[in-house]
Amino acid sequence: MTTLSWVLLGIIFVLVVAVVFSQKGASAARVDASPEFVQQGIQALLQQVNVLSRRVDERLKENSLLTDRTHRTLGDRLDHANKVINQVTHKLASLEESNQRIFEVGKDILSLQEILKTPKLRGNLGELFLGDLLTQILPRENFSLQHKFKTGAVVDAVIRLREGLLVPVDAKFPLENFKRGLHLSDEKERMALKKTFFNDVQKHVDAIADRYILTDEGTLDFALMYVPAENIYYDMIIRENDEKNISEYALSRRVIPVSPNSFYVYLQALLLGLRGLQIEKEAKGILLTLGRLKGDFQKFGEEFSLLGTHLGRAQNTYGASEKRLNQFRGKLEILDTSEVASPELPANR
Repeated sequence: MTTLSWVLLGIIFVLVVAVVFSQKGASAARVDASPEFVQQGIQALLQQVNVLSRRVDERLKENSLLTDRTHRTLGDRLDHANKVINQVTHKLASLEESNQRIFEVGKDILSLQEILKTPKLRGNLGELFLGDLLTQILPRENFSLQHKFKTGAVVDAVIRLREGLLVPVDAKFPLENFKRGLHLSDEKERMALKKTFFNDVQKHVDAIADRYILTDEGTLDFALMYVPAENIYYDMIIRENDEKNISEYALSRRVIPVSPNSFYVYLQALLLGLRGLQIEKEAKGILLTLGRLKGDFQKFGEEFSLLGTHLGRAQNTYGASEKRLNQFRGKLEILDTSEVASPELPANR
């Protein structure tokens, strides 16, 4: 039995006891009342109990429906909360993965900064960028990496033009003093460091001009200095206070500074020229082929004319032979006719 059933039984018991004790206050004659009176009291009490029981059942049903509704609502909310928690968990996992990637990128940036601190590794990085750009644009037969001259000097790359001509290209990455100058606010200090940066680049220009412009080995009378960073290149070509900038000095030594963007444009123009040379070579081949075809055609014309002459002679011979054949045929026909028309000889008697 449930707790509510026990409560109902307790209420009924209390009511019965209350009715019994309420009758004790009556007169003694009521104690000896008839059994019918007691039966009526019990029936009235049972009716009240039934009414109370029905009300309790109705309340129990209402409570049960309310409880079910509450359970469903709570279940729906728990399901929704579970979905939200799963979504949040997924997003947190994605965020953690993104943070890990950012952390890895940060480590790579730190590693790159460490690489750029070392001049040798910085130079290797510039050579790598240079080789990658050449590979993307020019055909492989039109450039070479780490070209060695007869003098023993090794240039980062040479671009091969027609007739064996070479354009030397060397990568330079003068980053150290340039980077120091970025954080200076004092104008005098900045200009002093600018001069130091100018001297660094000037040494690179002189080295390229002296070591790699070798016309006796097939190079043109100029060379390219590839600067892998656009901001460094820009700082090299700008002019301040009417002073001679670095690019003017470089051009005076026949060294042309190029950045990734300007070098890309230069290579595109060069590629068009190389394609023009290829078309020119192919056109020469076509002209040579046409010349051979012309000679063959003339030879064929001569042979064809000779064949026509032979055919004309054969035709004349054939006509003469045909005429003689007709004459001979006519004579044969005459002979046949004369034999038919000749008289018979008289018989011997």
